[in-house]
Amino acid sequence: MDFKELLKGNERFVKTADKKRIAELSKGQKPHTIVLTCSDSRVVPEFIFGCGLGELFVVRVAGNVACDPDVLASVEYAAEHLGARDLLVLGHTGCGAVGAACKAHGKGDGNIGELLGHITPAVEKAGGLEGAAVEENVRLQMKNALCGSDVISHLAKEGKLKIFGAIYDISTGKVRPVGE
Repeated sequence: MDFKELLKGNERFVKTADKKRIAELSKGQKPHTIVLTCSDSRVVPEFIFGCGLGELFVVRVAGNVACDPDVLASVEYAAEHLGARDLLVLGHTGCGAVGAACKAHGKGDGNIGELLGHITPAVEKAGGLEGAAVEENVRLQMKNALCGSDVISHLAKEGKLKIFGAIYDISTGKVRPVGE
């Protein structure tokens, strides 16, 4: 698919979109949930949860890693300034980033190595088993969001932000909760 195809897709969207909703959202947004999820093209929170424009504030990064200041700032913005009251850290089966961290044993070049390093503690806790590491990574990133941001931690302590974890199964489309 090239850029021309993307523009054709946008034309289809504009023809069928809820123009009233687009006009409402042009004045501001009030998403109810922040979703920190993987960049994987098979994981599209708006589709998975049946949500429309303006309902979710989605932050996407490979491996749903919550260690980067820009990622945490995005979560902080949605919670503190837009009023989102829930943060969902959403991992998924077959995650390439977690799989790479399992195979790389904490090693990698450049920025990918940095990213894998943020997932490696989950891999180690899961004994190198990829499926278990996906779940441990969700737990780890929930903790990282709390520990890495005074704003997120404060909002959570005040009861103004609830943090949840879940796994999306790419073969069934089902989401299951992950406990702490």
